[in-house]
Amino acid sequence: MSVIKGFLRLIGYNAERERVVILGSGWAGYTVARGLDPRKYQAVVVSPRSYFAFTPLLASTSVGTLEFRTALEPIRSRRNKVNYFQGWADGVDFEKKAVTVEEAVDDPRQSLAPTGERHAHETKEARVEELKEEAKKGRLFELTYDKLIVTVGCYSQTFGTPGVKDNALFLKDVGDARKIRNRILACFEAAALPTTTEEMRRTLLNFAVVGGGPTGIEFSAELHDIITEDLAKIYPELIPYHKITVYDVAEKVLPMFDEQLAKYAMDTFKREGISIKTSHHVEELRKGLPESMNVTQQHDSFTLKVKEEGDVVVGMVVWSTGLMMNPFVEKALRGVPHLPEGSIKVVNPAQQEIDQVDWVVKKADKSGSVLTDDRLRVKVVAKGEGENKPEAVLNDVFALGDCAILEGTAYPATAQVASQKADWLAKRLNKGDFDRAPFSWKNLGVMAYIGNWNALLQGSGGNWSNISGRAAWIVWRGAYLTKSVSWRNKILIPTYW
Repeated sequence: MSVIKGFLRLIGYNAERERVVILGSGWAGYTVARGLDPRKYQAVVVSPRSYFAFTPLLASTSVGTLEFRTALEPIRSRRNKVNYFQGWADGVDFEKKAVTVEEAVDDPRQSLAPTGERHAHETKEARVEELKEEAKKGRLFELTYDKLIVTVGCYSQTFGTPGVKDNALFLKDVGDARKIRNRILACFEAAALPTTTEEMRRTLLNFAVVGGGPTGIEFSAELHDIITEDLAKIYPELIPYHKITVYDVAEKVLPMFDEQLAKYAMDTFKREGISIKTSHHVEELRKGLPESMNVTQQHDSFTLKVKEEGDVVVGMVVWSTGLMMNPFVEKALRGVPHLPEGSIKVVNPAQQEIDQVDWVVKKADKSGSVLTDDRLRVKVVAKGEGENKPEAVLNDVFALGDCAILEGTAYPATAQVASQKADWLAKRLNKGDFDRAPFSWKNLGVMAYIGNWNALLQGSGGNWSNISGRAAWIVWRGAYLTKSVSWRNKILIPTYW
């Protein structure tokens, strides 16, 4: 008993406060954790990373415009007043109101974009390596909660394209940005060697970006800026060899922007020498040169197989094609054998007694996201086929961020929506009042940087509120500076800029 009391004191447990376990430290999880009243709730964040990543600035950090610390906010700080455990959520027992957590302190992938099941294996060799690493797998422990907030986010989508997980670089976390920066420098240094042939220089300095959304476009713009403005002074003889190409399966880039702004971005890229190839399908990414090239392999390079072009040799591929559902949502948030007493609200009464219904977490058919009601509470539905099945709501379990959808809405999976949901939920929990107006998203517009001090801004007021060029760039930087959390970063960011 004394050991248990000591552990409770260690994590700051107070019997008079409710424990709110928050799974995830992204835009939704970090925002709601900071917004909870510490006098009323004991916030406990469970996440494999001990920081919040300000994702809009990752493209700038990947090319050196900003330092990595400007895009980070630590979870543990006197200001936040939250508890934190470094681990992966492994399972949820809704009846016991407990979460099973796998320790992740020694996980080398904790700062990299996840692309699939952590312990999955695609080949026999991978299975052998997994068995070798089994002893290093984090131990499991159980964490009870009074309220649970699921904000585990999503993984990077690869569509099962062969070779992408092993050979492409992603841009979803700080570790990804570090790998990209190192790769850019490695390509230029290798190309600068006197033993490198001209053909190999063109290969090493051929950079491909797959995905024409805001992340892919902003990274391409930042990469172009750093090459033409900074690296041109260090490697002037190599600049004629460099090339940046954006591939996308859609007919246009930036699909969330209107036609006029998207065309402005494509015209700007064309003037700057960045090639945009829409309606192109990547079929494979493999390491090394194609057999058709009669060139001795000198340095690491990659072959991008494009359906419309064939083999394209490149020095680096940055992959940004959207999101896939977190395996935790798919596997752990599935069956609900027994609903917790006193924490359900019946939406559609069953013909039989509630305790006789076999429940499952209700999810969107297309994306697999958890469906919530307009108070962000997780919905459950009776297992089986047919319509008009009984439904219920878990009063003490909430889901928000990329892994959840408010049923009946089509809000985009953006940081803006996640942070607004988190703010709303924290305020409602602090006041203990969920009977007031339900959550409603306020569209504040979308922005994207397109290089050379130009940006796009699409407001929520129609075409009259759309801005492009230098004026939009000023708004873009001002908005991101305003959204930065700590005063340290509010000072550091403009200093680096």
